[in-house]
Amino acid sequence: MSAVFELPEKPVKDEIKERLHIRRDELFAKQMVIKEKKLPVLIVIEGWGTSGKGTLISNIIKNIDPRFFKVCNLGKRTADETRFPFLKKYVDQIPEQGKISLFDSAWMSELTRLHVSGQIEDEEYEKKIRSVKCFERQLVEDGYLVIKLFLHISKKDQKKRIESLKSDKNTKWRIGDHDLFQNKNYDEYLDTYKAFIDETDAAYAPWYVIDGSSENWATLQALDVINEALDTAFLNSSVNFPVMQNTFSLVKTKKLSSISLDDKTLTDEEYDDKLEKLQSRLKELHYELYRKKIPVIIAYEGWDAAGKGGNIKRITAALDPRGYEVHPIASPEPHEKARHFLWRFWTRLPKDGHIAIFDRTWYGRVMVERLEGFCSENDWQRAYNEINEFEKELVDWGAVVIKFWVQIDKDTQLARFTERQNTPEKQWKITDEDWRNREKWDLYESAIDEMIKKTSTTFAPWYVLESNDKKYARIKALETVIECIERKLK
Repeated sequence: MSAVFELPEKPVKDEIKERLHIRRDELFAKQMVIKEKKLPVLIVIEGWGTSGKGTLISNIIKNIDPRFFKVCNLGKRTADETRFPFLKKYVDQIPEQGKISLFDSAWMSELTRLHVSGQIEDEEYEKKIRSVKCFERQLVEDGYLVIKLFLHISKKDQKKRIESLKSDKNTKWRIGDHDLFQNKNYDEYLDTYKAFIDETDAAYAPWYVIDGSSENWATLQALDVINEALDTAFLNSSVNFPVMQNTFSLVKTKKLSSISLDDKTLTDEEYDDKLEKLQSRLKELHYELYRKKIPVIIAYEGWDAAGKGGNIKRITAALDPRGYEVHPIASPEPHEKARHFLWRFWTRLPKDGHIAIFDRTWYGRVMVERLEGFCSENDWQRAYNEINEFEKELVDWGAVVIKFWVQIDKDTQLARFTERQNTPEKQWKITDEDWRNREKWDLYESAIDEMIKKTSTTFAPWYVLESNDKKYARIKALETVIECIERKLK
């Protein structure tokens, strides 16, 4: 048996009772420290069917203020959840800083069930395990404490509990076909569990196997782990993780200053002719995307006054309004800022067959947040790799990811700022912040060059829209979107 399944020696009943009282008091005291240190805590409870996961969760939260925790029952996927990336249902439920989320079963239960029952191919199973490891690592590097508990019981104990629950009409409903299947195939499940734990056991998010043979003993083991993990997290709250080396294949890019702009123009006649034809083609493709359940994510970044809004408008004019959503991204709300920076984008992803357009994106982390000091250097340095991992997850899900940088020169921006300032109906478009950002043009240009260089991957490259002539940029955006979708459909 795997070393992680070597269970500790069970103390006598009186010792368990005495230690349980102490550990509960310790956890009660620590809840305020969790709040003060703004520590987000994720406790994942996994284990065999009938091993007592629900009871264990009840015993863990017994003395905790209910304002500080949330229990998430993450059982079988709903029909709606199947239309999103695998990880989304779990990312959605991560806690805010200073709070605790307890997952009643999670990715381990889902993946091992699919694997043993033969509903998932080995290659896809391994790919999803890699996604899980990436997800856990990103959380820990962002300051989360991830505690993973596996409640273990023997085949004999499981069968005994199944029979006991089935014999009572009030508890019979708790036994499902999967519990019976699991007990019948206990040895295969045990091997699968051991392999999963061995593969996902990491120093930053280790597994703890709990002896579930008795309720109080299981609770004491869990509280021991949780209290000790919290003590360690309190001591290491200011630790910075090393920046990971990029492992994705990148596309060679140009610096913004080397991109020619003034020769990228269209006449009104050329623009009108192309616009009508391209919008008509995109409309056809949208229906095909919906039929084939292919999601599309279009991300817009660019200089202030570069023409992102008008560009987006020409794309959405060709789409069925029931099948797309535009997300204007501003500064994060308090509940968004209190989670991993990618959380607010995970929660805005489209269903399969739908289109999401982001006006500003997750790249704010390595631009405005970097330059304005809204995150630490370690945060934005790590973000390049985290963004590449995020986009790879989307592409692996089956999404078309299209990223636009809308480029203008400094003189064009000044002319557009001045026009907005002097035109009453356009004055709402110009703010003091726009003028402040303009003063940092060179700093932003350097950061953008680095961003494009480090995140223009083969699976999600950047497309620069030369927008001194807005008409040219709009047509190029439509052509690019159509080309990317057609390539995916082929």
